[in-house]
Amino acid sequence: MKTRDRILQTSLRLFNECGEPRITTNHIADEMDISPGNLYYHFRNKDEIVALLFQQFERRMEAALQAPQRRVPDMEDMWLYLHLVFETIWEYRFLYRDLNNILNRSKKLRTHFRRILERKMSTATAICRGLVEAGIMTATREDITALTRNIAVVATYWLNFQSIGTGTVAPNCDSDSNHLACGVYQVLSLVSPFLNDEARQLLGQISREYLS
Repeated sequence: MKTRDRILQTSLRLFNECGEPRITTNHIADEMDISPGNLYYHFRNKDEIVALLFQQFERRMEAALQAPQRRVPDMEDMWLYLHLVFETIWEYRFLYRDLNNILNRSKKLRTHFRRILERKMSTATAICRGLVEAGIMTATREDITALTRNIAVVATYWLNFQSIGTGTVAPNCDSDSNHLACGVYQVLSLVSPFLNDEARQLLGQISREYLS
């Protein structure tokens, strides 16, 4: 692996484990057993590392935010959409845990993150409208607008909410390894009231299996 790629990989791990504000370029160089000068040859400062990691995150999220194009969506599409979104959030969780701090330092990243939020909502909207069309969901246009905004809010701030230690929000949500599953579970619970009986039962089954 090239040194530049190793720097990004090591930085991502340290940022996720310790929080981006607590990690300096010297910490990254020490962890890699290279000189600070070697690191500065590839990146002038930590913000450049963060910016490139954000680009990686953005590409992953764009790939995750795909609604079916040639057929009507079903409940598995909703589950898959949420799973891929939360999986990407977990892989780059330092961005979400230190979101305001990072976005306040860069107008460009703030603009790009806003676009990601808009894409999250538009994809969720497309899936919900498909579920309504298929008779799986009963919801007005206003219901869907509110629901997709709530989905975006929960997905964006779920990790910070969990880190406070608010108790048993959902079963088996007391360890980092289950944060992804619990976030998906929480969003599905927002969708559940709008589903018909059969779809609600399927959702319950999917949720229980996902959390087990």
